[in-house]
Amino acid sequence: MTATIMNTKSERTIAMGKLYYGSAGEPIQVSDRLLAHLKFVATTKLRRQESFALNILHPTSEDAGRTTLWIQPAIPLRFVFSSAEPETLDRELIKQLAEDANTTGGMTLDARETARPLNAVPAAA
Repeated sequence: MTATIMNTKSERTIAMGKLYYGSAGEPIQVSDRLLAHLKFVATTKLRRQESFALNILHPTSEDAGRTTLWIQPAIPLRFVFSSAEPETLDRELIKQLAEDANTTGGMTLDARETARPLNAVPAAA
């Protein structure tokens, strides 16, 4: 699924991915950009058998509020990206998310965040 935002110069399409956690049937929609950063931090922590809290601010299309998930290695986690092209990862954002994940409050993702346009060129993986 894609969301569209308007820009004074042109119309931009935002790639929206899905996060599935545990047995919940409904995914959480997050931009591919944020999902790629979450995947990087989460897989690193889970590979080390480290659990963490993940707070997600609901997108404007849903009820206002937030959801908190306890992410731990025994619960299935699946990342579904709408674009086949990999996202460019921002080292500073990864660092901030990793630091936040190490706190008792956990990491927070704003699902209302708009991602870069699909036509931006990603870095080589």
